[in-house]
Amino acid sequence: MHPLRLIVGLGNPGAQYEDTRHNAGFWWLEALARKLGVSLRNEPKFHGRAGKLASSQGDVWLLCPDTFMNLSGKSVAALARFYKISPESILVAHDELDLPPGTARLKQGGSHGGQNGLKDIHTQLGSSNYWRLRIGIGHPGSKEAVTGHVLGKPQPAEREQMLAAIDAALAVWPELATGNFAAAQLKLHTVAKK
Repeated sequence: MHPLRLIVGLGNPGAQYEDTRHNAGFWWLEALARKLGVSLRNEPKFHGRAGKLASSQGDVWLLCPDTFMNLSGKSVAALARFYKISPESILVAHDELDLPPGTARLKQGGSHGGQNGLKDIHTQLGSSNYWRLRIGIGHPGSKEAVTGHVLGKPQPAEREQMLAAIDAALAVWPELATGNFAAAQLKLHTVAKK
């Protein structure tokens, strides 16, 4: 069992992107930081905002890269290398086109599925064996509409669904904190189906 040592939320920096679907990872990480009382501060050497949680399992870093989505790996790898954190001890929260709004899923490894942030993290870490928290944003229906969809703001009802999924993912923090991913998956995936 690999306890978590780095938790990353993906998104784009800047006020114009704050409320977009692509920033769902930021939304979750910032909510987790508030829940845990962790302050996120600019850390230029890690190319992002970072904060540290001291736990019985060892220090856990929370990170929001400020590199823009497609260069997220630069930030993740900088912190992971500095603190010698293995991919198996990293959780990346990101928006997921293949899941409907209101759904959150945990998985380890696998393809980046065309998600540019994950693609860069794969490259920079040299591994895909990190954990992902996939926050559903739904698919617009055609490939041509994807960019506008992910960079667009969700409708109020859809935003509520996304926030409900984020709350459900926050609720499995006790399991994630101890590295009990199987229990976290069971709880999250069961809640999400209700």
